Amino acid sequence: MIDYQGKQIVVLGMAKSGVAVAKLLHRFGAHVVVNDRKPRGESPGAEELEALGITVICGYHPDDLVHTDVALVVKNPGIPYEAAPVARALELGIPVMTEVELAYQIAKAPIIGITGSNGKTTTTTLVGLILKQANISSMVGGNIGTVLCGLAETAQPDEWLVAELSSFQLMGTKEFRPHIGVLLNLYPAHLDYHHSMEEYLNAKLKLFANQTEEDVAILPYDQSEIMNHCGHLSARTYFFSKTQEVPRGAYVKDGMIVYADGQGHVEEIIGVKDITVPHVDNALAAILVTLLAGADKQSIATVLSTFAGVEHRMEFVASINGVNYFNDSKATNPEAASRALQACTEPVVWICGGLDRGVDFRELLPVISGRVKAVIALGETAPILLERAEDAGINERIHVDTVDKAVLAASRLAQPGDVVLLSPACASWDMFPSFEVRGSMFKDGVHRLKTSLA
Repeated sequence: MIDYQGKQIVVLGMAKSGVAVAKLLHRFGAHVVVNDRKPRGESPGAEELEALGITVICGYHPDDLVHTDVALVVKNPGIPYEAAPVARALELGIPVMTEVELAYQIAKAPIIGITGSNGKTTTTTLVGLILKQANISSMVGGNIGTVLCGLAETAQPDEWLVAELSSFQLMGTKEFRPHIGVLLNLYPAHLDYHHSMEEYLNAKLKLFANQTEEDVAILPYDQSEIMNHCGHLSARTYFFSKTQEVPRGAYVKDGMIVYADGQGHVEEIIGVKDITVPHVDNALAAILVTLLAGADKQSIATVLSTFAGVEHRMEFVASINGVNYFNDSKATNPEAASRALQACTEPVVWICGGLDRGVDFRELLPVISGRVKAVIALGETAPILLERAEDAGINERIHVDTVDKAVLAASRLAQPGDVVLLSPACASWDMFPSFEVRGSMFKDGVHRLKTSLA
């Protein structure tokens, strides 16, 4: 644990992680200044921090906020490195880190770190549920739920700290070292922040940077983009695959999920048809993590066969007149939407569209052709998605301007046995403050529809 007593530290951003970090560093005796560009009325934690004696500055970034006497800057993960206070800190050689690094410094418990472009929350949730089912003490947080440093302060050495981690969080780490690190996949995302796929990949790979042979790295065997960059890892490596056997890890064979320990022992865990997890690769990764963390096979099978899903991630909403409605609002990129569409075995009425990041969506053509019967698009990308639907030979193409209109249009097009799927393939910020709000509006619209037809 680094001694922060008497040191001047700037915390940038007053979201829940910033408030938690400021309070923690204050307890450690640091002189903390918290700064947020949002006005004070949009910074609900300001009064609480000031009551503790912490300096809070809202509404702008003062020119003299970061200076030579500042020992450390802890930034909200979403704040870009080009932001003036961050750039100034880097210019002065002042360390800049995210809350995850601080959590590692104070953690007594071993950490399970889970990252990837898609499936982080589902996999993290599965790991927590399986460990609980197996009576293995654990705490779950990070990019979901409780801020990681809040958990790290109380977690004990005999329990696991299970953390969902974003590339933004990992980019701001220095010494962070999970005992088990999982990289689920990598697809183009957040390139407005990372500027290139190389930078994005390097941020994800920081998960493994400080691991030793005492640690475990879990990797997707089917993704050459990742495998080609991971031959140098110090940790023991395990793999997962839906399409082929792996030398050590979990894979699908003859309809069964199988675990191989790399020393000749192979055992079946559960049938693929018996799991309720929408995406098999998430289940494979969770199986590996929990087996290596000490869970028994029966506990794993129990959770995988009863998992009810995570809100906004292939979440079943309702069945109306023989049509199933699913909310996958978290699908904020084409790859996530592709995974959702491929998980549907029934004809799909697809609701999509959102923030325009310059994607042409041509990669979705093989997925939607023959699978999607109708496309209902909204948001900035509606025209290009409808153009792709035409390219795929889909005759039913509708442009709407609200989620409610999308639900009503879908209800008119869907027949018994079909699926209505909200899986936007785009971020939500053109029309909504978050994907959660978008998904909740979709669910509300579906429930109103069900009530009106009752």
